This record gives sequence, C-alpha cells and structure tokens, in this order.
Amino acid sequence: MTKDLVKSLQKDGYVLIPSALTDPELIVLRAAAERTVTLARSGKWPYIRTLPKQFPPWGSDPSNGIWGVQHLLNPELPDSDIFALSYFADFIINPVKELLDAKEDDLIMELYNVLVRPDSDFELRWHRDDIAADATAEEEMKRLQEPAWHAQWNLALYDDHSLVVVPGTHQRARTDEERNADPLDKNMPGQKVVEMKAGDLVFYNNNILHRGVYDSHWQRMTLHGSIGHVKGSRMRARNVLQHGVGEWVEKCNFELLPGNMRTRAEGMRARLYEMGQEANGDVGYAHED
Repeated sequence: MTKDLVKSLQKDGYVLIPSALTDPELIVLRAAAERTVTLARSGKWPYIRTLPKQFPPWGSDPSNGIWGVQHLLNPELPDSDIFALSYFADFIINPVKELLDAKEDDLIMELYNVLVRPDSDFELRWHRDDIAADATAEEEMKRLQEPAWHAQWNLALYDDHSLVVVPGTHQRARTDEERNADPLDKNMPGQKVVEMKAGDLVFYNNNILHRGVYDSHWQRMTLHGSIGHVKGSRMRARNVLQHGVGEWVEKCNFELLPGNMRTRAEGMRARLYEMGQEANGDVGYAHED
C-alpha cells in the first residue's frame, strides 16, 4: 500500500485514499466546519478567501461572497483544536512521511484551510501553485526537477468534484496547447476531474497543472492542508508565509491535544516559526490576480 501510494503520486501527480475519515470523525468535523463558515460569512472571522479573487492577499470583507476560510489552526478560532486533531492525526502524518521520505522531526506545520460552497459560481484558472503563469518551459522544468519538499491534500467532508487536474504535468513543461489555452478552458486535453466521496483524502503535487470549479448550488466543505519538510523550508517560505500564518503561529500551544499528538504538533509549529525567522521579512506572493 505504501509503495502504491508513492508510486501513484510520482506517476500521476495525485493519489486518492478512500474513506480516510470514520463516520464519527466526519460528523464532528462537519459540525466544526459549519460553525467556522458561519462565523466567516457573518464577518466574525476575517481570514477568508473572497470572491472573485483567486490568489492571496484577500481582504476580510465577506459581503461579495467567499470560497474559503483560512487559518483553521489559529488558536483564536473557536474550533481550532478540533481541526488540529485532524491535521496532526496519524491518517495524515503517516502518508506525509511516506510521500516525503521523512522522519517525524523533519515535518513543518504549514497551512490548513477549508474550501467551501461559493456564494456564486466561481472557477479558478489553470495554474501551478508555485510556478508563475508566464514562466518559460526552461523555468518550469528547473522548478519541477527540484524536490517538492511538501505534501498537500484535500480532505472532503461532503462529496466533492471541484478539483480538475492534468495527470503527469508535475513532471513536464506545458505543451504549446496548454500554454496558449484559455485560462478557464473546460476541455483541457487529458484533464481529469478528481471525484471524492465524503471522507476521502487526496494528496496532490501542487505544481501539477490544475484548476478548481466551484458550484454555488453544491454543498462543499473540503479541508485543504499542507505539511513541509525541513530541507525545503527556504523554498517553501513564500508559498506558506504569503498567507499570513506568521502573525499567530507563536500563540499556538495545542494544550488540548493528546500527549503524543501534542508533542508532534509543538515540534512542527516550532519549525514553522523558525522558517519565518529565517525568511526575515516580506516574502511577496507567488501569483497575482
């Protein structure tokens, strides 16, 4: 199973693990997500992804609608401990260690958000998370040949078919057709809709060519997270710190987590703080809308 997991991610750029959540876990996380989204839509949680903006920075005004809620591990969020129980759980950490060929002390806490039903239909353009759209083929290949140094995932709390990928593009530069395609092209050659059932977990390379298609009539609450490797902290700094996690990471103490999980969480949090100290200032943004 472990070999298949790594092999699938290397080959296709994504891998699905069915039924990662038990039914009781799903019920608890749905309730926490509902409460969190209600806070965000009412303007009582300022860390949101606002329509129609795709990339950070986002504002804090939800009046035009939202498509995501940021910073689920921020201790000021009422349900942060519930989200932390999933972020630092074995069913996330064990695959991450396998995918990154990492030990426990190599892991860095990064991002945890929830992607939600938008207030109006919304589509992300085709992109790679950490490679600019105007990058040359040579620039793309230089970045793609470097280790990813992180694992990124979607954990569906309801059935989800929003993620669309072009398998294998994490290993090659874009073709001329891909490079010249409409950013919202609904029929990119080779594209695949990643179909998730509630409780399913998908890991994917964030530099695979992908987009999101969000239906305002379809319930969506999908936990969206990433974990880094210490060897790639300098490379990952912009992608992570552009979201503003450095503003609150020192406040985390994870005191309500069980013993071993708390130790794990504190170590990962400390390594994120160190990454911010090493970055020493404004890291800028990976993309512009």
